[in-house]
Amino acid sequence: MLKYQRMRLREFFLVQIGSSLCALSLLADATIEGKVELPKSRAAPVMAKRYEIVTSAGVLATQPPLAVVYLDGDFPRPSSPPTQQIAQKDLAFLPPLLPVQVGTRVEFPNLDDTYHSIFSYSPAKRFDLGRYRPEDRPIPSQTFDKPGLVTLRCDIHEHMRGLILVVNTRYFVISDADGRFRLRGLPSGRYTLKAWIDSKTTLAKPVALKSGDTIRVDFP
Repeated sequence: MLKYQRMRLREFFLVQIGSSLCALSLLADATIEGKVELPKSRAAPVMAKRYEIVTSAGVLATQPPLAVVYLDGDFPRPSSPPTQQIAQKDLAFLPPLLPVQVGTRVEFPNLDDTYHSIFSYSPAKRFDLGRYRPEDRPIPSQTFDKPGLVTLRCDIHEHMRGLILVVNTRYFVISDADGRFRLRGLPSGRYTLKAWIDSKTTLAKPVALKSGDTIRVDFP
């Protein structure tokens, strides 16, 4: 009985030590916060309730404007590829902009009571899912294995636009409507912090990260 109690006590302390080490590891990670200067929205503030992809002079961007901020570097791919979704709802892509790490599988569920036919001719990913109904299974999907910007279209509903930004990192975040962002859980080292604003504009700044530090980086 005494031996059993000692074993249980040892297991308890091992669990506690592991939890403490995990917590210390999280506290030791670096954080970057800041603000991206976004283009002025062409929509009135009261109308800016839903984001969409718009084209102006051949430039694709979200409206109202948003930025994708990410830490660029040589990071390993996840052992188990993640899965994300971009749905078609009310004849629009939701979300209209999706950043993903290279190797991510993206599903395209149809939530409308009509056919959709999603395709892309982008150099980073060319595909054509063909026409499919809401009830069709399995849900059509694609794996995005090359970094770059992928423009989504619907062969049936020509007004529909969506964007997938494929990046070589798992450290990314979409800014809020004011351009503010915060990236947590970053590894120590020297990297390049990038801010994607539209299909023609990506800003970059070098950063040096140390465990436990929080640094501020603004664009521009």
